[in-house]
Amino acid sequence: MKRFIPILAVIAALLLVARTAFAPGPDTEFDLDGFGRLPVLADGRIKPLDTVGRTTLLSLQARQTVYLADGGKLTPNQWLLDVLFRPEVADTYRTFRIDNLDVLQMIGQDEETRKRVYESAFVRFMAVLGFAPSHYSRFSFDQLAPFLAEIDRQGELAASLEAPQRDSFQRAIVKLRSKLVLYQQLKHSAVFPGDEDFLTTLQSLQDNFAEGIAAVRARSNGEEHDEELASRMIDVGQMFLAMDQMAYLIPLPPLGEDTSDHNWQKTGRALLNSFQSGLVNPYALAYAGMARSWRDQTPETFNTIVGLYTAQLDTKFGDQMKKANTERAFNQTEPFYLSLLLYVFVFLVAIASWLVWPEALQKSAYYVLWLAWIATTAGIITRMWLEGRPPVTNLYSSALFVGWGSVALCLFLERVYPNAIGATAGGLTGFATMIVAHQLSLSGDTLEMMRAVLDSNFWLATHVIVITIGYSATFLAGFLAIIYVFRGVLTRSLDRDTSKIMERMVYGIVCFATLFSLVGTILGGIWADQSWGRFWGWDPKENGALLIVMWNAIILHARWGGLARARGIMAMAIFGNIVTSWSWFGTNMLGVGLHSYGFMDAAFNALVAFVAANLAIIALAYVPRSKWLSATRLAQA
Repeated sequence: MKRFIPILAVIAALLLVARTAFAPGPDTEFDLDGFGRLPVLADGRIKPLDTVGRTTLLSLQARQTVYLADGGKLTPNQWLLDVLFRPEVADTYRTFRIDNLDVLQMIGQDEETRKRVYESAFVRFMAVLGFAPSHYSRFSFDQLAPFLAEIDRQGELAASLEAPQRDSFQRAIVKLRSKLVLYQQLKHSAVFPGDEDFLTTLQSLQDNFAEGIAAVRARSNGEEHDEELASRMIDVGQMFLAMDQMAYLIPLPPLGEDTSDHNWQKTGRALLNSFQSGLVNPYALAYAGMARSWRDQTPETFNTIVGLYTAQLDTKFGDQMKKANTERAFNQTEPFYLSLLLYVFVFLVAIASWLVWPEALQKSAYYVLWLAWIATTAGIITRMWLEGRPPVTNLYSSALFVGWGSVALCLFLERVYPNAIGATAGGLTGFATMIVAHQLSLSGDTLEMMRAVLDSNFWLATHVIVITIGYSATFLAGFLAIIYVFRGVLTRSLDRDTSKIMERMVYGIVCFATLFSLVGTILGGIWADQSWGRFWGWDPKENGALLIVMWNAIILHARWGGLARARGIMAMAIFGNIVTSWSWFGTNMLGVGLHSYGFMDAAFNALVAFVAANLAIIALAYVPRSKWLSATRLAQA
């Protein structure tokens, strides 16, 4: 029976892949997938509306699903349709996450008003234990509307300060203000939010263009005119102007032969241009038709308009549609979330292999680790194709690549030493980096445009890749050392042979990390010389990269010189996690230097917790060997 365990484990993992990647959508007659595939220009690139909905919800509320008061839930596409076409309904959804107590107090929320009341006794019990939320942390636009003026005033005051000078309240109010601005910009992107039948407005404009423009001209010249028609034309023009000034999305593709991205238009701008051409933009009419059918809840009409509009785009904008379709499928498949689940599975199975069925469970963990790594690889390659860039372009993609590189090394270690240590480390590092990546995705679109100074595929493919591999290896050495300490202190599974194998693993990985960190740092200096005119400027990020090289070199010299034995080397490797995390994230939060990306409350708290946890494990490593549960086995010859 044990022979079939690896096969069963792989089958279970594949079923999980299928269930996650091909999960059924909501039960609705509306073609939500077709709507989600429609391309728009936003944040400097063409993306599907599906991505807009997902990334906006992550920014606003740190999750992609909208939960309703009646227990129902909405997908990102359903929420986006309401925001664009039924804003008065979307305003009632709790989609603005607020955690800062001072901000909550400012909007009239206290401990009592935020308390959640559950009908189920079991859920109430789980809330007491902390497994279910006991208080509301998300609020609707309608709840925030009475406080918009004060939020704007406080946000403007806080924004006048440099980011490092802001306290927690000021950072939170700036973040909330930016969320509210984004939300209102989104509402102005396709139709005017105050017009309940925008399609009729556009059709009326089309039918009365000549007379309306003549009436406006006569009014401005003091001549006799149709006052009602002139006033209506002016009101419509002001609506279009407001849409042009407020819109976040640029949803209308160019009408001419030039299909390049810079010719896409905001709906308001395209409609203002209609006053010159005398024709209403047909793509704007398509969105207005979607708006009416969504408001009337007529799926047949909605699906027909989406289908016809998509067919037009397929004919003229084939490349953009191909990328939009791929990105929507990528969003729906969620390869990184799938990898995260598989890494957890690998970690648990690998740990279990030290207790029962070592060979069968070790093989199971190894094979499933391959599946998780392949899923991560597929996700990274898809991102590279969508972005047209090497795999690492920002902090989010660096977290993915650090995990990918660490797991690749773990697969190699598990192949050479089939003892589930590499699988355990792979599951742990893969899971940890996916969690980090998820937290970084909350800032918005992760396929963002590059800063001009960083816009170099050559250096992104050399310096950034090489030094990120150095991060991966240094973290892996630290996590292997953590496994060594926990196995020695908490279990009896660490015998002398296993100890020697793990020592060789850590030593080899540190050598690998030293080489890549050194070469990556030198390449970074060359890039800095080309971009900023100096090879080295003692920038915090540069210092952090140098610290990684120096610390890895110190570990190697301590081993070669006999200054540290097994436990000492392991403790030093764990401290390497702290050094690397500081270089990776800590230097970005200082607010100084050319590599500073800004202070983040959540990231800072997580970094402090990570450092504290590693220091605690280092202290655990120095518990007297006689107190370790594996002391007897380590003493055996």
